[in-house]
Amino acid sequence: MWPNPSAIGLILIWDRLMDPVARPFVKLAQNNRLANYRLLTAISALDMNEFKKERTSFFPSLWETLNHILVVDWYYVDALEGGNLGVDAWKDETPFDDPAALRDAQSEVDERLVSFCQNLDAAKLEAIVHLHNTTEPAENVLLHLFQHQIHHRGQAHAMLAGSPVKPPQLDEFLFAIDQPYRAEDLAAIGWTETDLV
Repeated sequence: MWPNPSAIGLILIWDRLMDPVARPFVKLAQNNRLANYRLLTAISALDMNEFKKERTSFFPSLWETLNHILVVDWYYVDALEGGNLGVDAWKDETPFDDPAALRDAQSEVDERLVSFCQNLDAAKLEAIVHLHNTTEPAENVLLHLFQHQIHHRGQAHAMLAGSPVKPPQLDEFLFAIDQPYRAEDLAAIGWTETDLV
């Protein structure tokens, strides 16, 4: 199903405003936002024992894995934005015991990442990001961050398969054919198809 003509007009206007180098990063950030929402919504159905239950993975529980994704996101997104949070991101490595509260915190940092990527241009991708023990171009930091999220989200997805909750679809990458399957999730996070690049 194709968007209506007015939606196509909005997409074309947005495309003219966005620097072309930003597009793949915005796509990655939007996909990340949708995947995190789906995963954390599914996990919100778990009781506390299942959420914290010891399982086989790099971090031994969904609780620790998902909190790790969040605090690492806090660290890198803050650095990309020019902040000075630094290693204070790890003051509490498991700041959320409640899956729904964790989902809300993850959603907030995911939206910050989408916004950051929407404003990228070649100079911003080459800009040096100051991390606590090194410096890297923003492009490297972003690609590292997306890889880190996918890596640990996959572990959480596998752990969820051993729980009473069915793991959600995470491997679609915003294909047009999948539009009907994401409509409800997009509405829940306040997006429509016209928001996707």
